[in-house]
Amino acid sequence: MKIVFLANHLDKTKVVAEMVYEEFVVKTNSIMQFEDVVKHFSNTHTNIFPITLVAIENDACLGTVSILENDLKIRSMYKPWLASLYTKPAYRGKGVGQLLISKTLEVVKELGFSELYLRTEDTSEYYRKRGWAFIETVSDDKYEEIHVFKKSV
Repeated sequence: MKIVFLANHLDKTKVVAEMVYEEFVVKTNSIMQFEDVVKHFSNTHTNIFPITLVAIENDACLGTVSILENDLKIRSMYKPWLASLYTKPAYRGKGVGQLLISKTLEVVKELGFSELYLRTEDTSEYYRKRGWAFIETVSDDKYEEIHVFKKSV
């Protein structure tokens, strides 16, 4: 398995968009359309935000993660952010997510940042077990509880 920049493998754009759309748009009742998600992932980069990474094995996309300048409007002082970490169900528990996170930390460090942030509504324990430091719990415009974490790179 290799972790690569989506910007260098644009043939994977639709697959990545499908994963993110199903997990982070449909499940949250967002009004965003699938075409908007495809457009977003068609415009990712390798050294400026947004950046998207993809786990590929035998030309199959196993998972993805993005790096955004900001993923929580009410906390604009934190940057950059790990976002949309997703591993296809058949590959969960096999280290795909951890490899995506490790590569994300490398990229962030190469870009000159010393910390990486993330938000989660329901996977706090996953990140705590992997050494992320809890920062705070906030509410967004939907009044959800959002847990903010950071990790030094």
